[in-house]
Amino acid sequence: MSHPVDTHVGGRLKQIRTLRRMSQTDVARKLSLSFQQIQKYEIGSNRIAASRLFELAQILEVPPSYFFEGLHDNSNGAPYSDPGVQIVSALASIKDPALKARIVTFIEDVSGVTVANRG
Repeated sequence: MSHPVDTHVGGRLKQIRTLRRMSQTDVARKLSLSFQQIQKYEIGSNRIAASRLFELAQILEVPPSYFFEGLHDNSNGAPYSDPGVQIVSALASIKDPALKARIVTFIEDVSGVTVANRG
């Protein structure tokens, strides 16, 4: 069974990777890994070493602390379940690129934030 922190970090990885519009293969190539390894990181079945986490932060242009945002402090309880991660996962599961682009445009309009690497 995966540790809740590993699951949280993996979820944050999936979230930022999706927001950056990168596939698991894109990230894997930059790290000389298989996309299956990225899948395992994202579901928390494989822990991400500190050095690898640092590399991921550089590739995805976030501080390493990004992966730990939302965890409980001073608690052994399960990490906070971020609805944003669930939204990103749902968006990532949409296969139609045109529909996905329309949803992203809607989110940008509502939030006033432009998604990076749009193109």
